[in-house]
Parts: sequence; structure tokens; C-alpha cells
Amino acid sequence: MNQKQRKSLLPSLRIIGLLILAWLPLSCGVYSFTGTSLSPDIKTFTIINFTMGTAGGPADLPLRLTEQLKEYYQKNTSLTQLPTGGDLIIEGSIISYDVVPAAPTANDQAGLNRLNVTAQVRFTNALDETKNFDQSFTYYADFPQDQTLNQNEARLLPTILENLVQQIFNKSAADW
Repeated sequence: MNQKQRKSLLPSLRIIGLLILAWLPLSCGVYSFTGTSLSPDIKTFTIINFTMGTAGGPADLPLRLTEQLKEYYQKNTSLTQLPTGGDLIIEGSIISYDVVPAAPTANDQAGLNRLNVTAQVRFTNALDETKNFDQSFTYYADFPQDQTLNQNEARLLPTILENLVQQIFNKSAADW
């Protein structure tokens, strides 16, 4: 084979090599494009409605967290949702909804206020109990000191809930 023939063959070999590299992780059954590390034996999930375990916060906050978590699992896994008895079960409670001062200024006043929301989550993996956990997840968002929580709550809560859902998903499905 002369040099000209080798050069014309090189792009074909590269394409074949790339296809093999792309196929290899998929054939193992462990890799997932969503970042999950769930066993192929896991087929279902159940998310039990979260409860409000603290005073303060909107009354619909536990329901909003529950629904967003269900949607996130449906969008990012191929698992089937069951009302009870799933292979994976998530349940929990909002245990903290607090506004605390943040970013102190030179004259001992808060430059910002911080809304902290904490959810206590109990995760059960019916097929591998070494993956079970009972853990709290917290996220916060800041708002100006000269504004009230009522002025900012509707803007802050979507970001807080989105981040709580991501943390819970990462711990339960991505094993991070």
C-alpha cells in the first residue's frame, strides 16, 4: 500500500474508531446521558408528598417541591412513576424556612437578607439498601435588605426549589 492510499484510508479508520468509542460505553449498560448511575434493574419510582414541618413559608411549598421532583425524575430517567411501592421511594418534609441577615456592612447592619429553605429527605432504594439515606438539603437566595420577603418570595422560590430538586436528584439517582 502506497502513501497516497494510506492517507485516503485514514479518515475512514478515524470514523470507525470514533463509532467504536461511542458505542462502547453504551454497551456496558452503566453509562447514561442524564448522568444517572441507576441499576438497570430499577424500573419504578415513588415520590410521596412532602409535608410542611416548620412554621412559615407558603402553604403550597411542599406540594411544589413534590411535583417538581416528580417532573425532574420523569424528564431525566426512564423510570415509571408509581403512587406507592416503587423501586425508589423519596419522601420528606420542609424543615426550615428562614430569613437571616447576610453580607454584614461596616455599621453592623445586613447588606442582604437570605431566604434559606431546608428539606429533610428520606430515600429508599428497595433493590440496594446501601444507597438509602436520610439527609437534609438546603438552598438559599439573597435579596436586598431594604425589601421585604413578600416583595421577593415569588422571585426567589423557583430558584431555591430548582436547586433543591437538583441536589436531591443528584444524591438519589446520580449517586453524587
